[in-house]
Amino acid sequence: MGQRLFAATAALVVVACAACQSEGSSAQVSPTSVAAAPAAGKPTVVASDLDVPWGIAFLPDGTALIAERDSGAIRHLQADGRATVIGEVPGVSAQGESGLLGLAVSPNYATDRTIYAYLTTGDDNRVVSLRFDGNGLGEPAPILTGIPAGSIHDGGRIAFGPDGKLYVATGEAGDRPRAQDPSSLGGKILRIDPDGSIPADNPTPGSPVWSLGHRNVQGLAWDDAGRLWATEFGANTWDELNLIEPGANYGWPEVEGRAGEAGFVDPVIQWSTGEASPSGLAFHDGALWVAALRGERLWRIPVGADGAVGEPQSLFVGEYGRLRTVVATPDGTVWFSTSNRDGRGDPGASDDRILELP
Repeated sequence: MGQRLFAATAALVVVACAACQSEGSSAQVSPTSVAAAPAAGKPTVVASDLDVPWGIAFLPDGTALIAERDSGAIRHLQADGRATVIGEVPGVSAQGESGLLGLAVSPNYATDRTIYAYLTTGDDNRVVSLRFDGNGLGEPAPILTGIPAGSIHDGGRIAFGPDGKLYVATGEAGDRPRAQDPSSLGGKILRIDPDGSIPADNPTPGSPVWSLGHRNVQGLAWDDAGRLWATEFGANTWDELNLIEPGANYGWPEVEGRAGEAGFVDPVIQWSTGEASPSGLAFHDGALWVAALRGERLWRIPVGADGAVGEPQSLFVGEYGRLRTVVATPDGTVWFSTSNRDGRGDPGASDDRILELP
């Protein structure tokens, strides 16, 4: 796949916006000089007619679970292409950017039959565990509660790391100081055990906080060397790709993008908000793949063995609308989902869809 993509030069330009950007809202931006890097062939449709697909996670048999943000439903996408509703997660309160968001499958699913979901309730954002016996969902059991919730900046991505811990990406829910408050779960990347307990080797004893100073993280992925990367929505100027270190502070709201200020970690890559509004993130075939909402494209970023990144490549610009989630599949391909029914897009007749790279 990597050899079949033409390189593109990403011109990272400052775009001044009239209002704070939330998940790629439709403020006017100046045109950029980013050139699209075409793929050799068109993606194929894996599933269609979905209702704002947000989380995608794979079971050991290679089939996928899909979380629909607004309906609170989880679908089981089977090998024959049927996306059957296996249940609705009770207590989901969907408003604006909130609802049923990330999904993760237990590393021990073969024995514990457990999946995890990040959802918004009337009181908070939280992570719950549920049993899935192959037919229907069991009752949710909360394992992490009290994450600040709002109609914007809810984070929501959850993923198991190579260490077997569950990582949780949160947003500051529109209250900027939370991101710098170590006692708040908002504006953070959190790390917990599968039962919700706090690992003894977290940066601060007794705290689930792994990193802080984040505005709204919706993408988590590990490369082949076990490095954790995260995508983050900016405000008026810069979106970010960050390399995450335990205990590090990524600056929001004191800084946005590269500032070179002591005590804060600068992003590895920054985009203007019109080029990205980055949500999902995956690592596959030596590259990070970023799903862009407002940017309406898929970014491919080569990553070297030493962690150095190459020139970002811009794919399918404007062809499929807003892109939310991107995942590496068990059989060695990449899926990405559209998010055109989320209230900010222009849905087509078969939206929302999941597509597979050729």
